Amino acid sequence: MPHRPIRLRNEEADTEVRAGLDRIRQEMAVPGAFPEAVRAEAEAAAMRAPAPVPDVLDLPFFTIDPPGSMDLDQAMHLERRPGGHRVHYAIADVASFVTAGGAIDAEAHLRGVTLYLPDENAPLHPRRLSEGAASLLPGERRPAVVWTIDIDGSGTITDVAVRRALVTSRDRLDYDGAQREATADERIVLLAEIGTVLLEAEAARGGVSLPLPEQEVVRTDGSWELAFRGGLPSETWNAQISLLTGRAAARLMLDGGIGLLRTMPAPPADAVEQLRRVAEALGIDWPKDRSYGAVVRDLDPENSRHAAFLHEAVGLMRGAGYTAFTGGPPADENAVVHAAVAAPYAHVTAPLRRLADRYVTEICLALAAGTPVPEWARAGLPDLPEVMQRSLQRSGSVERACIDLVESLLLRDQVGKVFDAVVIDVSGNGSGGLVQLLSPAVLARCDGDGLPLGEPVKVRLEEADPARRQVRFSFSG
Repeated sequence: MPHRPIRLRNEEADTEVRAGLDRIRQEMAVPGAFPEAVRAEAEAAAMRAPAPVPDVLDLPFFTIDPPGSMDLDQAMHLERRPGGHRVHYAIADVASFVTAGGAIDAEAHLRGVTLYLPDENAPLHPRRLSEGAASLLPGERRPAVVWTIDIDGSGTITDVAVRRALVTSRDRLDYDGAQREATADERIVLLAEIGTVLLEAEAARGGVSLPLPEQEVVRTDGSWELAFRGGLPSETWNAQISLLTGRAAARLMLDGGIGLLRTMPAPPADAVEQLRRVAEALGIDWPKDRSYGAVVRDLDPENSRHAAFLHEAVGLMRGAGYTAFTGGPPADENAVVHAAVAAPYAHVTAPLRRLADRYVTEICLALAAGTPVPEWARAGLPDLPEVMQRSLQRSGSVERACIDLVESLLLRDQVGKVFDAVVIDVSGNGSGGLVQLLSPAVLARCDGDGLPLGEPVKVRLEEADPARRQVRFSFSG
């Protein structure tokens, strides 16, 4: 039974991983190089001087992103105010570089989102913009759309303003570094304060943030391996700033009667009741008067039973989509609220990586200024839900395929071996389920009857097929 990390180290393994990733690109039609017209338009846009804007904000903005990121959409400056806090959130002003109806715009509608693969991403916009002229890189004065949001001590939004400005990010942080400085760096101290207040407000609304780490492929020092990313408080606090801005944008659009919302229906009562039965089976206390969001908030994903419950809770977060509207807010409540946020919400903070965010940004700017919404943004709204849904589905499929590939390559020489694992899902018919290995970071199908949900088990590797990107275990006891 392996007790040390399993890695793909040699040149042959590297070649196999890259060949497998190329197959995924071909099978899933991952976009490749940009057409010449798109590259030329991006080069010209990058060379243009920024359009004049009324404000130059000389605030000490900073960014927090995964290590090595170059497509930096957001930078923040935080401050305390009497009775609350003020958030300045600068978002890359992509519309100042992209001409509506031009070559970059047309290509962005085909791509929808940036696709991230372990060796190289497939960006929404040419790198000359997404990782260069439009990115909020440190030390560079950049055009941005700056949200200024005031919240009180309970996390309630008390004032919102949004306008164009030139900003300069002073520092680029990553999540690990920010966490290490959580008590020493006043910026992160403030981020923790605001993030905690917003998390408490989310819980009070009935919202839920699942503290589940994400499985990812990692390449370090010439080797490939699997790891779980996330779970750091700094990442959670950072996400709350983005969610706050998305809620502010949604409210502005609903009041203005035009916009694009990110929505999710409330889970059906029978699904919630089934999750209650899972909680009871796992020995997790869930009082009748407590929401599942409040229960989730107290759980530790390092606890095997809690991890199983959290995996089951993901099943309640289904049906996410987009709702475009003009002429007034949608009449259907399910077309307005995002159940996990427990409030109206919009995607607005990642325009370098998501097409919809550029539209939402321009609509919000116009509504805040009391000027007409640009005709290109109004005319493009009806088609965006389908474009975004298709793009996000492809993104999820590509990400899963990459993980399946590396899982099968890591384990193909281990067939017949027994591993320690935790059962995190059991099939409805009681036959088989899903297990999470303790090492490496693998989630895979496990055959066998009587799998004990939330319990540590031993599983035998029966199959690891890189050609089909499939891994399968059997229950050993």
